[in-house]
Amino acid sequence: MLTNILAERYNSIVATAHDTSGLARWLQDQPSPRRRGLKTPPPAQSRLRFAFYGRVSTANHQDPVASHQWQREAATQAVGTAGAIVCDYFDIGCSRSLPWHDRPQASRLLDAIRNPKREFDAIIVGESDRAFSGNQLQQLLPTLTHSNITLWLPELGGPLYPGNPTHRALIALLGNDARREVLRARHRTLTAMRALARDGGRFLGGRPPYGYHLADAGPHPNPAHARWGRRLQRLEPDPATAPHVRWIFTQRLAGNSPATIAAMLTHRGVACPSAADPGRNPHRNGKSWATRAVDGILANPRYTGRQVWDRQKILHHETRPGGGDTGGTTTRRASTKDQWVISGVLAHPALIDEATFVAAQRISSLAVPADGQERHYLITGLIICDVCERRAEPLWVHGKAAYRCRHGYRTARPANSPLPFYAREDALLAAAASELERVTGDTQTLWDRVALSGFLRARQVTLRCSRDIVALVGPLPENVQLVIPDVIGVSSADLAGVTGDAGGNPIGFGRFPLPKIGRPTKRRPRRITARSVTKRNP
Repeated sequence: MLTNILAERYNSIVATAHDTSGLARWLQDQPSPRRRGLKTPPPAQSRLRFAFYGRVSTANHQDPVASHQWQREAATQAVGTAGAIVCDYFDIGCSRSLPWHDRPQASRLLDAIRNPKREFDAIIVGESDRAFSGNQLQQLLPTLTHSNITLWLPELGGPLYPGNPTHRALIALLGNDARREVLRARHRTLTAMRALARDGGRFLGGRPPYGYHLADAGPHPNPAHARWGRRLQRLEPDPATAPHVRWIFTQRLAGNSPATIAAMLTHRGVACPSAADPGRNPHRNGKSWATRAVDGILANPRYTGRQVWDRQKILHHETRPGGGDTGGTTTRRASTKDQWVISGVLAHPALIDEATFVAAQRISSLAVPADGQERHYLITGLIICDVCERRAEPLWVHGKAAYRCRHGYRTARPANSPLPFYAREDALLAAAASELERVTGDTQTLWDRVALSGFLRARQVTLRCSRDIVALVGPLPENVQLVIPDVIGVSSADLAGVTGDAGGNPIGFGRFPLPKIGRPTKRRPRRITARSVTKRNP
């Protein structure tokens, strides 16, 4: 929205600047005074029509009108008496690392180049570093040559000839300089931000965490920025939400889980973060607290009064450093705790002390069994729920490893939701071993649970499970379907050729169809145990 507003303002000012009425037209019509010893150059026989291209990267930190004016002035001086600029293409708010077809005005220029009735004969750029980066110019040259368009560069003071070795060397040099400038600017900015956060605890932007709001922190330390009216900001406790943050930490120290705390906050009618700041969360309904919101508050060290920066990194996915056109969409990834930048001084009022925060982190760490023994799960991550496509979570039941899937519900589930899936690890491994024994003929190795789990993990074979059926999915000799013993009583040989009905829906196995998502079932779930496996496989 800001870029569109600046673009409209830019277009209106440029139109006014190009007005040739009044004094400007009078100056153009006046003949230049002759001086002794100087000869007036003869007029050009054929004047070229130029299309000007320029770019400004940051619309809110630079004046697009001033940037357009000096770039166009440089282009006009490079053109000289060879012709005149007849049309302008100027991108606002686009990085130089973006390819031309991803820039709005550059894309329009490419479409105009392919048009046989175009209104220009050549292209002139205001500055090569702003127009091209990396190998973008080399990729553009075949299109220009095919359309018989000449490219002029201010650094050459004339047209570019791709067959000239000197010009080819200059193209490579300009592209590398533009990419180097991107890397230098990125490195200098990140280094300066790291120093400001660590040494001075300065607030470096972003939304305030739940429990705080932004307050004025005085004029900008840079005198030039201060004269422009720029001021610093800092975090101050929000009277409406800060008490809830302290209450969340108190409940966590009392032993309540994040899911329980979230349910208690929703029951008490406390506004969740998205409801407390709806302007920045228009995509959320703000009706209830989520467990992840409580987890985020409990894991945020900024509530201790310290400024913490670089908890998340932006990954550009560049296969070539500085080449934005070589990567896909940027993503955010959480940084490891040793990469966080924590201020050495208190930067804002604390809502909790550091001892409380550290104690809450210890409670949030991995749970230790009461007997002090380690729990080992052999097929963690290999169990896929057939109902909701989630990976089943491991748990310890009556001294045995088991897996369950509650289909995303961490508290009470709705009445019309499918029943959870529960299965013991030894029962799943025994069922897999019996079928793999039939397929492979190996009766010694596959019955060992550790060897069997290694066999499945090495071949990236997953177990797709419902309450009754287990299917092996992966690179096996054949499509193996496993039936959990003593639950349905149908052998794997009876499942051959069963794929689906005329509508493509699964018709089930044996006399019991698979439970469908969203349809309640009245049958009680049968627990899968090793005893039932032994009964079917004596």
